[in-house]
Formats: sequence, structure tokens, C-alpha cells
Amino acid sequence: MAALAEAKAQGLTRQIGVSNFNIALTRQAIEVVGKEAIATNQIELSPYLQNSNLVEFLQSQGIRVTSYMTLAYGKVLKDPVIGEIARKHQATSAQVVLAWALCLGYAVIPSSTKRENLASNLLARNLRLDNEDMVRIAALERNGREVSPDGLAPAWD
Repeated sequence: MAALAEAKAQGLTRQIGVSNFNIALTRQAIEVVGKEAIATNQIELSPYLQNSNLVEFLQSQGIRVTSYMTLAYGKVLKDPVIGEIARKHQATSAQVVLAWALCLGYAVIPSSTKRENLASNLLARNLRLDNEDMVRIAALERNGREVSPDGLAPAWD
């Protein structure tokens, strides 16, 4: 973080993005560079891993949340609740999940190797989920972490 703070001081960057920082690591980063210098923390988030303690902390510090693995390798696309919400809105399951994350204010990084899926994913910006949809998706939390390489990934809060 000290090197990133130096890069910022030299005008090489306006803000700094971090990835996979839990609360303790984020606090350390804030001590070194200041919370106003941290643009985002890119963390694993999906309806199955909502990481609420970390998200609440980041938002309390004014640090944007960037969600990766939002579709949980496609696992959430097969969820019956997501499917029901998709049918209700005449949308795809992927659009529902991405709209959920966008509704929560996250920047979202969906991954797809298919051009048609990428185009379809963009339509999630237009999907408006209602309160009932959001409550139903919130109930899907199961601490379903997909990415946790030994020695590299911190324990989530």
C-alpha cells in the first residue's frame, strides 16, 4: 500500500482499487492511503455469498463495492427463486442476479465467453426488481464462497 500511496503522491493515479480486502486489510489500507484514495474493493459477491459485514463496512467508509463471481459460476442461475423472479419480469436468471447487485449499488463484473450472453447481461441495467424480489434474493445467503485459494484469500468477515 505504501508504494500505491507513493504512486498517488506522484500523480500517477487519482485513486487506488483493492481486491479481496476483508475489514482488517481495508482498515490497514485506509491507515496508509486514506479512505478517500480507495476507489473500490473488488470482492466476491453473489446471492449465495452476500458478504454483508464487509459490504456494510465498505459503504460506511465511502468505498465502492465491485462484485465479481456475481453468478457464482452459474450456480445461482439454476436457483428456483431466481427462476421465479426471472419469469415474473420476463427476464433471464442472469439479468435478475445482475439487477440485484446493481440495485444494491455494486459495480458488477459478470463473466461470459459468449457474445450473446454479454449483450443480454447489459439488459440487467433496465430491470427493476421490487422489494419482494430483493427480500427473496436476500434470503438465499448461504456463505457460498466460490473462490478461496489457500494462502491467498483472506477469511471474509
